[in-house]
Amino acid sequence: KEFRKRQVLKSEDELKTEQEKKDLLEYCSGWLKENIRNTLFDKEYYTKGERKGAVVAIKEQLDAHLFEKGYAPASRAYAVKSLVEKAVDEEITRALLEEGRRVDGRPLDQIRELNAEVALIPRDHGTSLFSRGETQVMSIVTLGAPGMEQTLEGMEGQSKKRYMHHYNFPPYSVGEAAPLRGTGRREIGHGALAEKALMPVIPTREDFPYTVRVVSETLGSNGSSSMASTCASTLALMDAGVPIKRPVVGVAMGLASYPDLSKWKVLTDIQDLEDGNGGMDFKITGTSAGLTAIQLDTKTDGITTEIIEQTFKQGREALNQILKVITDAIPAPRAELSPYAPRIISFYVNPEKIGAIIGPGGKVINKIIEETGVSIDIEDDGLVMVCGVDKEKVDEAVGKVKEIVHVFEVGEIIAGKVVRILDFGAFVQLNASQDGMVHVSELAPYRVEKPSDFLEIGDIVTVRIKEIDDQGRVNLTMKNLLENEALWKDEKGKSTGESRPAGGGFRRPAPGGRPSSNGPRRPRF
Repeated sequence: KEFRKRQVLKSEDELKTEQEKKDLLEYCSGWLKENIRNTLFDKEYYTKGERKGAVVAIKEQLDAHLFEKGYAPASRAYAVKSLVEKAVDEEITRALLEEGRRVDGRPLDQIRELNAEVALIPRDHGTSLFSRGETQVMSIVTLGAPGMEQTLEGMEGQSKKRYMHHYNFPPYSVGEAAPLRGTGRREIGHGALAEKALMPVIPTREDFPYTVRVVSETLGSNGSSSMASTCASTLALMDAGVPIKRPVVGVAMGLASYPDLSKWKVLTDIQDLEDGNGGMDFKITGTSAGLTAIQLDTKTDGITTEIIEQTFKQGREALNQILKVITDAIPAPRAELSPYAPRIISFYVNPEKIGAIIGPGGKVINKIIEETGVSIDIEDDGLVMVCGVDKEKVDEAVGKVKEIVHVFEVGEIIAGKVVRILDFGAFVQLNASQDGMVHVSELAPYRVEKPSDFLEIGDIVTVRIKEIDDQGRVNLTMKNLLENEALWKDEKGKSTGESRPAGGGFRRPAPGGRPSSNGPRRPRF
């Protein structure tokens, strides 16, 4: 409070000349070199709040010292604003290079405390919580149908994305009470980095046809929340049962160096004071078998090959440590999906049969969707994917689709419904798109006078495919099938005598000695 009171500026206290400013800064620089070390490194500051408090304490000490020397408020404010944060950065760099000492007391190649948890929210398809020091990220996985892929419009045309990662960075993650705004460039960039880091291990559509969306919520941030979201995404995907090829983790590497790079040190797992003002921010993601993504920001004029080699060496060691924590929490993707996740069954059909599945104007496929409540996606190569939450309904829809595309063979026995009866026979529905005809002579082992006396529309009968002609028409028989013996037991519909030609009397043979047919011709269908 007293410190803020002394910062009030008065016009009569302002420095008059540039020389006065220069003299003041030189004096304060000397004082800071002698005193800043005692405050900044008098103990190990483990939290971000403690380190911020140490910087504020240095500002207060300088202000109090200048007050005792009789400097006016404007002069004190000018010196504090111009020098303290720069002096803190210089002292941190000096301690790292000359003493190998970090503000929080860690060795240069040590990672902060790690923690990993899964299955935090049972109702979701997959969840995780990953912590590295004060950086904490929760990831939530949602599995969707293949048709829920994101459609992208780019310079090279339209494309689709079946794995999406969305990264959120709310103000409360850095201790701020502020309104939630729209997604900014930073969130888009961090989300894209974590997404690309996982892409190499996401299973193919043939192995896992789901559309996958991961949302990473940054609960606390103190250095490299993007790398924490990579680790959290891996945990959540494995918890959801997504069969990723290998776990992917990430770490942020930093650099302490003099401007001319005459001396430098690579830092593992950078945070607050080391992050914003360090020489580089080198993010590395990878698996036990190699790297999947890197991103490099430098604040120097460039970095040498030796720096890059050392960064990868230390980074590899850090990734191995994080991988152990991940696999301790969940060794492998779960064998079963969440009971609340949709079920997908995929199979291939003859591409020529796609039209039969869809039907005129989508009539057939829409009827299946309406009856079962599933979603059905069909690719041009014949890949059919049926998705729904109720496994029984999914199986029912799969059965209906396979029934439509089924290729019938001579000798196959099928139970079907009688859908039409004519004088010369009956038509039996074999599946949703195919009927077959049982001629009156194939209804029973005895002579049937009228098919309508033997069968009724809606009857379920067992038939055997007798013949398939070159036009795809199917001829059926009910003879020699035990399932139909109940129909024949009472000789239902049996003819009581020889049938006489229509019109009464004998009809002369047609020219050439062949009798003419008086019965109706078999219609084409």
